[in-house]
Amino acid sequence: MAESHGAPARATAEPDSQTVDVSAMPRVLRRIAAEAVRLEPARVALAVAASLAAAVASLSLPRLFGRAVNEAQRLLGIASRTTAAAHATALHASGAGADTLRAAALAHQARHVLLLSAALVIAATATRGVMTMTANYQAEYVSQKVAYQYRLDFFRQLQRLSFSFHDRVHSGDLITRGMLDLEGARSFIQNGLLTALTMILLVSIAAWMMIATDPVMAALGLAFTPLASVVLARMGFLLRVTWMQVQRLMSVLTLTMEENLQGIRVVRAFAARRFELAKFDEAANAALVYSYRRIVLRLRAVSAMTLSFYGAMGLLLWYGGARVAAGTMTAGRLTEFLTYMTLLQSPIRQIAMIVAAAARATTSGSRLFEILDLEPAIADRPGAKDLAIGADVLRFEHVDFAYDPGAPVLRDISFQVAAGQTLGIVGPPGSGKSTIANLVPRFYDVTGGRVTIDGQDVREVTLASLRSHVGLVQQEAFLFDATVTNNVAYADPWAEDARIVQAARTAQIHDYVAGLPGAYETRVGERGVALSGGQRQRLSIARGVVPGPGVMIFDDSTAAIDAVTEKKVRDALGEATATKATIIIAHRLSSLMHADEIIVLEAGRIVERGTHDDLLSLGGEYADLYALQTRADQGLSIADARLRRKLAETGA
Repeated sequence: MAESHGAPARATAEPDSQTVDVSAMPRVLRRIAAEAVRLEPARVALAVAASLAAAVASLSLPRLFGRAVNEAQRLLGIASRTTAAAHATALHASGAGADTLRAAALAHQARHVLLLSAALVIAATATRGVMTMTANYQAEYVSQKVAYQYRLDFFRQLQRLSFSFHDRVHSGDLITRGMLDLEGARSFIQNGLLTALTMILLVSIAAWMMIATDPVMAALGLAFTPLASVVLARMGFLLRVTWMQVQRLMSVLTLTMEENLQGIRVVRAFAARRFELAKFDEAANAALVYSYRRIVLRLRAVSAMTLSFYGAMGLLLWYGGARVAAGTMTAGRLTEFLTYMTLLQSPIRQIAMIVAAAARATTSGSRLFEILDLEPAIADRPGAKDLAIGADVLRFEHVDFAYDPGAPVLRDISFQVAAGQTLGIVGPPGSGKSTIANLVPRFYDVTGGRVTIDGQDVREVTLASLRSHVGLVQQEAFLFDATVTNNVAYADPWAEDARIVQAARTAQIHDYVAGLPGAYETRVGERGVALSGGQRQRLSIARGVVPGPGVMIFDDSTAAIDAVTEKKVRDALGEATATKATIIIAHRLSSLMHADEIIVLEAGRIVERGTHDDLLSLGGEYADLYALQTRADQGLSIADARLRRKLAETGA
């Protein structure tokens, strides 16, 4: 049985204010924005230009409204005075015709000015709408392109990261980062970055125009900004804390669902449906609580900002109305300032949304970049060359290894396997058998000694050439939800049908596959659920045989196969691997007793080595294990004798 190394990483401790890096926001947001500019510079420029045009169009409205009101008021005043003069003249029965014509001309001019103002307002509004639509479309396009690139980068990185990383981090957390966190980073481009740009342009230009027009009125209209700044800063900080917790809990939720789906048969077999439902409900409820907290934070901020905004608008109306009544300000100027405030109303409300998007993007982006920025523990060294194929001699030279410092798994392991030779490895669970198998293709690096193929240290050659030369058939026969052909030919997608069939014959699975309704085009289901354990293992053996690597390692790969079929598989493999260096790891001694050399591991050390007959004659660990497996009726007495011998050896 393969050893287990390291437990999956579970949820981390609940974040608090001390765990929030306040300097992360500008750094993460700048990186997301830079990625957008790198991928689509032209579309980003177009979105920025459209946002600027929309802001300019919006800011033309207050002046249009103000001038229209002033002009209409002036012309109507003139018309009113002219009408009064004409009425007075009519009483004296002279000049009435000229005054009436003048009044009609002024009225016509007033209607013309108002119609022109209305046309300009419609044109400005239409321009703003078209430019806003253009900016939104470009922002959505760019954000999806960034998401696409991050998705590829994330998946590529998962393929690069070494086994030691995947031993520590659970797949549920990685799925959350690759989907929910990635979406949080993407949405900032659309809902935060360009929206913020439009808002900054609108607010800053409007504030400048208001100050240039009347500093006192501008101060009253912008009086809400200090309070809004404090509220937004607090909300942004608290939202980051909340988003950290939400994302952590979503990882737990994904983990719970993933484990339940993978173990659904175990759940049904032990009638654990209620327990699983309760566990999932607990995780979902915890995420819901923090989602509510996030909503409350945003609503409080929006309420405070809205209240302060309308308070500033009330002050502006009170002060401006008094000045209009006193005759020191025109009604058009007051209308202009009120229109500025109306235009600012929507951006001010959007500020909370922008800050929320930035807070989410900071948390999500940090979690995403944490994975993207990792350097694989196992990678090609500078100047690494392809493995030079020679005599196919695999050698372990005084190898030590530990998954964790201070906890050695292998100690001073040395052996050699040449082409055409077979090495058998046996030992109790946890003795380091599967670790040896994982060191040959360099899934991990040794901590002492070295592993060589034809004298070349596996750490000095490229991983691609090494792993194409080393075939590893593991005990856990993972199959993809694809056809039999695709699963068998996974290591060599261009393999001819004849090679695929021959590999299946070697693994003693051809007759079964040929009898399926679709033969080799039959889908095996998720994780090979349509097949038995032994059938999955035989397909896994066939997959390992197809590429014809120079070094073959079978890690307890026949454990689920019955003894008769295993004998047939072993005989067929003997022919297929006759010219290869072969390692067979097994608990069942019948799987390896034909090996040229057998090593017995215990606690990471080689305690016995030799041929099957040599080890039997020693009367030690191997002989005891052989006796236990071949004479089951005497198993208890043999086990007792073995225990007594162990105690005697240790001096207990």
